[in-house]
Amino acid sequence: MSVSLASGWPASPSSTPSHRSAAPEPRLRIRDLGWSPDGQRVLLDAIDLEIGDGELLGLIGPNGSGKTSLLRCAYRFQRPCSGSVELGGEALWQRPPRWSAQRVAVVLQEFPQDFGLRVHEVAAMGRTPHKGLFDGDDGEDQRLVIEALARVGLSERAQQAFAQLSGGEKQRALLARALVQQPQLLILDEPTNHLDPRYQIELLRQIKSLGLATLASFHDLNLAAAFCDRLCVIDQGRLVAVGTPAEVLTAELLQQVFGVQALVDTHPLAGYPRITWIL
Repeated sequence: MSVSLASGWPASPSSTPSHRSAAPEPRLRIRDLGWSPDGQRVLLDAIDLEIGDGELLGLIGPNGSGKTSLLRCAYRFQRPCSGSVELGGEALWQRPPRWSAQRVAVVLQEFPQDFGLRVHEVAAMGRTPHKGLFDGDDGEDQRLVIEALARVGLSERAQQAFAQLSGGEKQRALLARALVQQPQLLILDEPTNHLDPRYQIELLRQIKSLGLATLASFHDLNLAAAFCDRLCVIDQGRLVAVGTPAEVLTAELLQQVFGVQALVDTHPLAGYPRITWIL
């Protein structure tokens, strides 16, 4: 597959046999999305992307390129000025907020106010969209919390105050909260930002193993190359390339988008692109 540029996705070959089964509906589809904070400055323009079930789609680009704005439109924080966001074929912005909260889990860079909560209580907040106003936690809720904390390596911290965790532990606790939510789509804004190398790798391995449609922004291009199925490159509010890491991460594109020279070769053990910045 060749790299798709900002003009859109490659058209399907006309020679495709008519008897071939149709491709599955993407979990998330964004079409012609635009957003402006004040009606004058356009921060997102004509964004098209799709994510299938089980796919990790990485969003990369320089600071201020529009990555966080795009994520916010996708998880219903800021309404697009144009275009559409569909989740499982449903128009996200035409459904109630509770419907979205039951299906989309978000892990942000900023840590929320914990109000003195313990780690297991933070994780249990993932059940909130699925509960009635006066519903308490039942045995199934408790099972989900225990399993999620074990999955992110925080079982022994379950009774500890969230505020006492390190930055990396807090990030893992918030991922546990997202798992407890049982979402159809996972959105992550710089998920490895507060983690040391060991937990960066472990966290991304965990995310890949979930089998969820996942949209995540990255600053570390080598991590994005190692773990993402496809990459979207955004620059000045527009998608400039979409494709596999090998298709997208070229020296020419990195120079164009990031303004820095880079040596791009192949990792000798794993086969994905490896980037070395030329100082």
